[in-house]
Amino acid sequence: MMLPLPAGDFKAYLFDCDGTIVDSMPQHYTAWRQALDEWGCEFPEELFYAWAGRPTADIVAALNEQQRLNMPLEAVIARREALYQQLLPSAAGIPGVLHHIDDAHGRIPFAVVSGSTREAVTASLGALGILDRFDVLVCAGDYTRPKPDPEPFLRAAELLGVPPEACLVFEDADLGIESATAAGMAAVRVPQPRQG
Repeated sequence: MMLPLPAGDFKAYLFDCDGTIVDSMPQHYTAWRQALDEWGCEFPEELFYAWAGRPTADIVAALNEQQRLNMPLEAVIARREALYQQLLPSAAGIPGVLHHIDDAHGRIPFAVVSGSTREAVTASLGALGILDRFDVLVCAGDYTRPKPDPEPFLRAAELLGVPPEACLVFEDADLGIESATAAGMAAVRVPQPRQG
């Protein structure tokens, strides 16, 4: 399926990673479930998708507060990351987005703007063999205010040296679309395969 783009003379493409470039949301959810089960923590699938784009640390902190738990942040993140790495080989690229990456590579710069850790993003892009196509990676820890705040996308535009209004964002999550809009950027919503 060819993903239609809005009209405009865009000077950079900014991509979310999970659910946008890589159909890795099912693997992420399985890793979350397995890691959180060890602490007796509930994480319904609807909430997981509603919180798509939030940094891992924010999710653990919110679940701790919501369920009155005291899960150790770093231990849960490390365990979830390890489980995700084991599941990653079963993830595939999202064809409509990969087509635009192939088509525009070398003509305009690309950035990934993700709520995931740098380790998870590089592993996902590496598994698809496209890590070298991205000029900039903006991951959890590279900004202070996560999506839906515009900061992550504005940071990527700054690092690429491209004005925000000349950037086109590819996103699958509501928080990401809100973030891009707040940054003054045009956005393309990538349909999630599970919604297809």
